Amino acid sequence: MEENYYITKDGILKRKQNTVYFVNKEMKKILPIEKIRSIFAYGRITFSSGVVSYLSKKGVPIHFFNKYGFYEGSLYPRETLLSGDLLVKQVGHYLEHEKRVFLAREFIRGCGDNIVKNLQYYQRNERELDEEIHQINSLINGLKDVNEIGHILGIEGNIWGVYYSGFDKVLPEEFKFEKRTRRPPENMLNCMISFGNSLLYSTVLTEVYNTQLNPTISYLHEPSERRFSLCLDISEVFKPLIVDRVIFKLVNKRIMQKEHFVDELNSCLLNDAGRRIFLQDYDEKLKTTIKHRELGRNVSYQSLIRLECYKLIKHLLGVNNYKAFRIWW
Repeated sequence: MEENYYITKDGILKRKQNTVYFVNKEMKKILPIEKIRSIFAYGRITFSSGVVSYLSKKGVPIHFFNKYGFYEGSLYPRETLLSGDLLVKQVGHYLEHEKRVFLAREFIRGCGDNIVKNLQYYQRNERELDEEIHQINSLINGLKDVNEIGHILGIEGNIWGVYYSGFDKVLPEEFKFEKRTRRPPENMLNCMISFGNSLLYSTVLTEVYNTQLNPTISYLHEPSERRFSLCLDISEVFKPLIVDRVIFKLVNKRIMQKEHFVDELNSCLLNDAGRRIFLQDYDEKLKTTIKHRELGRNVSYQSLIRLECYKLIKHLLGVNNYKAFRIWW
C-alpha cells in the first residue's frame, strides 16, 4: 500500500542506481520509493536531476512548502495518463456556461452540506449552533437561483464566513478565531487552517495526477497559469471533513498547545514540533477508513478523493451526473 512521505528537515536527496537517500548531518535514510504515493517537503531540499528522473519514472510527485506552510510548487511526473477525448470534454464543460455552473454549484452544495455536518457533530450543547446551521442551509438553498460564477463564489464566501463565526463556540478560549486571515495567518487557528488547506491542495493534486483529468481546467475557481485550479474545486468538498476535523481534534483534545507556535512579525507559524504533530494527525486522517454507502466497503479518506475525481470524469463523459461526496455522520 502506497503512503505519503513527509520531509520536515533540511537535507539532500541523493540517488545511487535505483535507491534514493535523504541525507543531512543527523541521518542517512533510504526512501521506500516503491511504497510512496507522494512526497511533502517542508525543509530546504537539494537534489540532482537523477533523483528527479527516477521519481518521475516512478510517478512520485514532490510538493514543496515554504516556512509558513504555504504550497509553493510541485515536481510533477510527466503526464502519461491524459486522454485527448476527456480533455476536450473537460474544456467543453468549462466553456459552456450552464455546464460550468452546474459543477460549480455542486462543489459548493457538497462543501456546505459537509460544513453543516461538522457543526452538528461538534456543537457541545443541543442548540448551540442552530443559527449558523440555519444560515448555511439557507445559503445552500439559494444556490438554485444563482447562475453566475461570481455570485456562486459570493455564496461560498458567505458560507465559510458563517461557519468560521461558529468556531469560537466550540473551541477553547486561547484558540479564538476572530477573523480569517491568510497571507500571513495572524493567529494560531488561522495558522492551522492555512497549513492544512495547503496540505489538502497538494494531496488532491496527487490524486488528480493519478487520473486522466487535467488539473488546470476548473469550474468554480477560475483557471490560472500559476495554480492547479481544479484541485481548489475538489478541495472545497473535503476541507470540512479532513482539515477542519484534524484541527478540532488537535485543539479540543489539547494536543496542540500555544508552545507549538511561534510569532514572527505579523504572522503566526507552526514550529517544528507543531508541524510534526499536525502532519502526523493529518496523515492518520487520510488513512482512516469509513464504510462507503454505494461501494459497500471501507474506503480511506485519501481514496475518497480519488473516487471524487472518477465521479467527475463520469460526469464529463456523460455517464452519471456529478454529485459531490457528503459525509453521513
